[in-house]
This record gives sequence, structure tokens and C-alpha cells, in this order.
Amino acid sequence: MDLFEDRQAPPPRRQAPPPNQLPPRPPRRAEDPPTDVIPVQDGYYYDGEDDYADEEYAEGEDGFFAEEDYEDDYPDDDERAEPEYIEPPGADDEEPPRRKVKRGRKVFRWVAALAVIVLIGGGAWYGIDSIFGYDDYDGQGDSDVVIEIGQGDSTNAIGTELFNSGVVASAKAFVKASEDNSKVLGLQPGYYVVKTKMSGAAAVTQLTSAAARVGVLQVRAGTQLDDITQPDGSVTPGVFSLLAKASCATLNGHSTCVSADDLRKQAQTADLSALGVPGWAAGIAGKGTDSRRIEGLVAPGVYDVKPGWNASELLGFVLKNSATKIQSAGLASSSQVQNMTPYQILIIASLIEREGVNADFAKISRVIYNRIGDNMRLQLDSTVNYLLDKPVVTTTDADRQRPGVYNTYTFAGLPPTPIGSPSANAIQTALQPAQGDWLYFVKCDKNGLSCFASTIEEHQHNKDIARQNGAY
Repeated sequence: MDLFEDRQAPPPRRQAPPPNQLPPRPPRRAEDPPTDVIPVQDGYYYDGEDDYADEEYAEGEDGFFAEEDYEDDYPDDDERAEPEYIEPPGADDEEPPRRKVKRGRKVFRWVAALAVIVLIGGGAWYGIDSIFGYDDYDGQGDSDVVIEIGQGDSTNAIGTELFNSGVVASAKAFVKASEDNSKVLGLQPGYYVVKTKMSGAAAVTQLTSAAARVGVLQVRAGTQLDDITQPDGSVTPGVFSLLAKASCATLNGHSTCVSADDLRKQAQTADLSALGVPGWAAGIAGKGTDSRRIEGLVAPGVYDVKPGWNASELLGFVLKNSATKIQSAGLASSSQVQNMTPYQILIIASLIEREGVNADFAKISRVIYNRIGDNMRLQLDSTVNYLLDKPVVTTTDADRQRPGVYNTYTFAGLPPTPIGSPSANAIQTALQPAQGDWLYFVKCDKNGLSCFASTIEEHQHNKDIARQNGAY
């Protein structure tokens, strides 16, 4: 295709007429117009000057120009310049109409995009809620209700829980009210008492108050099921009393408390497997006839129980979670040390927990295994104190003469159940005792550390050191 076929052809160059065809120029008459404005055909103008008057282009005798006179001034076709395209006037001044339409559409799109950006930016700066709003109640609320905050719940998640429980009119109401209260970020997992139809601000205030959280049960390592009376007469609550207290809340004027006696009765009669006790413990502990059969099966830790649960639900929740903690510590149905069953290892762990401090756990564990291996009585004061509900380190001769299967001064072997809640460290050292030939130990320092001996003579010497240090 010729790229110039649609363009207007440029005007031809002025050239001399072919030889022998140029007619003689007629003489000028007086009435003729001036030659400098006479138009001639094909768009050429005669300017009145005789371009052929000089010697180089003189006419021949016959009135015509000789061909050789001008053939040098006009080169061959091969040497002629290519025709040039000349833009029509005003071509650069404006674009075609179609081009204008496209540009108009782009401008509109840019304006629309800019408007969206401004809207999003405005929402981020002022808050979407300030544009769209949110529902909120007025006042401090109506009736009591218990809600649960889960582990790792965000402010939005808490707001959703409150909305689903009928506490706030919208999750946004709580989230917005929380922005000015940093205590919301410190809310711990558990149960909280709030009211229905509270304003977002009132819900924040209530949740962050000390009285809002309920159902907290904290069991420390070594805690036993029943209360312990201290030498000064004060009482250290056991698991049953702690759980009974955790069950308490007042909802709309009614108490949700479950008594320690109700919990003790449930522990004595319930199906332990149904309560969540591991199989390796349920069969043996289930043979017991009193509430102590679940001793040691409540692992140390913090539990969140819901006010309103009955005795079976409370014990079942704690025992199921304890089974997971005990297994995480390494004690399972396949565990075995010196032919001891998993349940017997749990008993040994409870003895370790009550007899010493963490630094001595592995050595105390070795003493117990060595004495059992040598058919020696354990002679541990902690087992005597268990029945006496006494926390003292030493016992009297009268105490050691008391009959009972928990008295390891009079009975050989292990007591029938654990004597408290063993920690994970106590369980681990019961599974992996230290290496040594120790058979005796005694608390010989006020910081709780013990001195260990392989012979009775060494042990007597350690007892003298303990007395000197005021630890025995």
C-alpha cells in the first residue's frame, strides 16, 4: 500500500514545455492587464517577468526553446526529491473529535478513582463508624448474664461475644468504647458477669472491674483435696474448698455456689472414667471408697469454671483438663520405672512434691526408688501428716505410731493414693530419677535444701548439721 495514496498530491513543479510544442508568445497589447497579476490555467501565475529572456534560455529562430537549453536544469526522475506531505492548516491546533471522546472518558475515570481514594482515606482517618454509624444501648443494663472470653480473643471478638449474648446492641459499640480504655487489652480468658442491654461504655467499665471475673480456680503444686490446718490455726483450703468457691457467683439475686461437701460426695460415688480420669488411673483409683480416690489427679494450674455448673460438671471439667496436663508432663499408660505402674509413678511424684524443693527433686526420687528396691520402709513424714492434715516438716513419735495405710513408718511400700497434686517437674523426676546410692535425706538448711546420705552414720551427721542450721 502507498502510504501517501490518501493524501492530496502536491502541486507539480513548473517546468518548460516539451520541445517543438511551445507556441510563440503573442505581442503585448495595450489593453492587456498587467502581466504581474494575470492568472493562467492549472493554478500558475505569470509574474510578468520573462524567465526565459536571458541568454541561457533564449528562444530559437522558430520561436521555440531548444531542448538542450533546459535539460540540464531538470534532473532525471531518479534524482528528483520525494513528494512531501504538508499538514492542512490547523492540524496541530486540535485533535479529531474521536480523540476528544476518549480523553474525556479517561478524565472521568481518574476523577472517580480519586473520589474512591478520598472516601477510603476519610474512612480510615475519621473511622468508618463516623460515616455509617452503629447501634448502642443507653444505661447500665438490665439482667445479669455470664459471658466467656477465650484465649487470644481480640477486642472485636469480645464485642461479638457481647453482642451474641445480648449485652450490647452491636460489637462496634463495645469496640469504639474500648479505644480509650487500655485495660481491655489486659482482659484474661475466663468468665465474666455483665448485664444485658448495656451501653458500649458501660460494658467496658464492667468488664475491666475487679468484680467482673468469676469462676477462677487456682491449684498450687502440692495442694491436697481437703483443707490443711496450719500451726497458727489458719486454714489452707484444699481442692474441694477452692472449687466450691470458684463455683460461686450471684446472678440476678441467686447464688450459683456448689458446696465442698457436694463435690466431695461426687468424687466418692461418680464413675471416674466418665469424669475424665485417665484409664490407667481410673481402674485403680475407682476401687477406693472415699473422696480421696481422686487425690493427685487434679493437676496444678489455673482453671476457669462457669458459675451455674453442677458438681458433676465442675469436677468433670477439672479432671479432664488435668488429665491433659499430666500427660503433657510425660506420664502415660506406657510409662514404667523399676516395674512401677503409671499410677504408682504418680504417687511417687506426689511424695517428691511434698518432701523437698525443686533443686532436690531428682535426688529425692532416687532415694524413694532405692528404698523400695531394698524393701525398706519409706519413713516419710509427709505421709503421716497427710492424714493429720498437718503441714509441718517433722512428726512426733506418737504421730509416727498412728495406724493407717498412709503411715510409711509402719507400712512398707507406697501409700494407696497420691498425697497431693504433683507438679510437672515432680512427675518428670519421678520418671527420671538422679543416679546415686542415697538411702536417706533430711532438710538441712532453712532455704529448704536437703542433705543426702548413703549410710545411717552419714544421715545422723546430716541431722546434726540441720539442727545447727535451725532447719530441723
